[in-house]
Amino acid sequence: MTSVSPAAIGSASDKRDNVVIFDTTMRDGEQSPGASMSLEEKLELAKILEEMGVDIIEAGFPIASNGDFEAVREVAKIVKNSTIAGLCRAHQVDIDRCAEALKPTQRGRIHVVIATSDLHMKHKLQMEPDAVIDVIARSVSHARNLRDDVEWSAEDATRSDRQFLRRAVETAIKAGATTINLPDTVGYTYPSEYADLFNWMVNNVEGADKVIFSTHCHNDLGLAVANSLAGVQGGARQVECAINGLGERAGNAALEEIVMALKVRGDRLPYRTGIDTTHITRASRYVSAITGFPVQYNKAIVGKNAFAHESGIHQDGMLKNRETYEIMTPESVGQAPSSLVMGKHSGSHAFRAKLKDLGYELGENALKEAFGRFKDLADRKKHVYDDDIIALVDDALARGSEKIRVSRLRVVAGTDGQSAELTLDVDGVSSTAEATGDGPVDAVFNAIHKIVPHSAALRLFQVHAVTEGTDAQAQVSVRLEEDGRIATGAAADTDTLTASAKAYVNALNNLFARKEKSRPEAAIASGF
Repeated sequence: MTSVSPAAIGSASDKRDNVVIFDTTMRDGEQSPGASMSLEEKLELAKILEEMGVDIIEAGFPIASNGDFEAVREVAKIVKNSTIAGLCRAHQVDIDRCAEALKPTQRGRIHVVIATSDLHMKHKLQMEPDAVIDVIARSVSHARNLRDDVEWSAEDATRSDRQFLRRAVETAIKAGATTINLPDTVGYTYPSEYADLFNWMVNNVEGADKVIFSTHCHNDLGLAVANSLAGVQGGARQVECAINGLGERAGNAALEEIVMALKVRGDRLPYRTGIDTTHITRASRYVSAITGFPVQYNKAIVGKNAFAHESGIHQDGMLKNRETYEIMTPESVGQAPSSLVMGKHSGSHAFRAKLKDLGYELGENALKEAFGRFKDLADRKKHVYDDDIIALVDDALARGSEKIRVSRLRVVAGTDGQSAELTLDVDGVSSTAEATGDGPVDAVFNAIHKIVPHSAALRLFQVHAVTEGTDAQAQVSVRLEEDGRIATGAAADTDTLTASAKAYVNALNNLFARKEKSRPEAAIASGF
């Protein structure tokens, strides 16, 4: 049996030199508490990932909900060059649902997962090892009858008995799996151990030469990227990762870090990917905007300070030769140095060029709206910095598919008390409410609650200035929790109270979107 490789892998003779990039931002990334993406946002993200050159896009978990099924199906319709994957448990009904979602594409992959560690088999699956082997054989064989491209994952592989894991892998290969994924589901392993696992599997598993081995690492100990790269050195030729490291708990291995490590350190990691790295910043900012998860300033590759140099010694070195303190250029990942060039007299062509420099490519309607917001901002602010433009565009992206929108806000604050008069558009219908509170922000949130009753608890309210000065835009982050569901929201405005109202409403929209989705019970296997 021969493996089925994505188009980007190239010929069989090239396979050993390539690392396949499998993006799971839309599936595992969306499982991150508080993260949620609409169908429209997933479709736009899929376009960005395809343009970037991602080999495989895992678009969702079709059996989980109608929304996930629709997302996989619609992504499968529009993406032509990347392979589209759907996750499923080792149930026939899951596999059938996944195959149905993948029908629109020729490049479809069924991704079957079941746990193999003693801990998971005993307490979660409540199955004996022999029964798990039988399920692997039946589920993978069924998936292979529906699709030529089948990936099998051993959930909690790094805590599994190695001999049993070998038996499970051989069973999956014999049943028709073309990719074998050995996930570090709980971020437990460390680099040399993970590399040894792949090296041992490649050299001891019957049929190992007929499949591609894959990593899937979580970041619970901060080792996801290091472990993934070690896995590649041990013999893995696919890396599963997510934009900005988004994912369950502490997240997944960050795509941007994996790709740039392979690119920059080709001397020690002699492998290549098909990624156009100049799209990285654009993808990062889009994911941050639609999920409401800000990227930390010192985040590798895509953080605001990733290419900033404040130390006098560093600045002196940079002026003499940028390579003294930069191992890659900001341009190589789609970033551009900050500059103050935009103002109220700037035209739409200059604005479009600036957005492109900052990593954004907007359609005509979105560009027109963003330009209008920029002009409004330029009238209110003396200086418009790159960070101001990033904040207003991200804010517009976050608002893109909301059912609830802030229409009007009037707040009275002072020693005599605080009150808010708020108008929201809910599904196109305007509603107005007045409320008081312990402070102006509390009054605003109470007014929102009057119009949109809910039982969500406020878990986080955070404000910071985007730039300097009293006219700086305020960027507000809000986190809500209801019945175990967590949703985040973010917004920016020169008025802190307006930004607060928009961020709270954004979080509510995301919370309601999450409530519409349901997860399947973990009867045989779950997402990892």
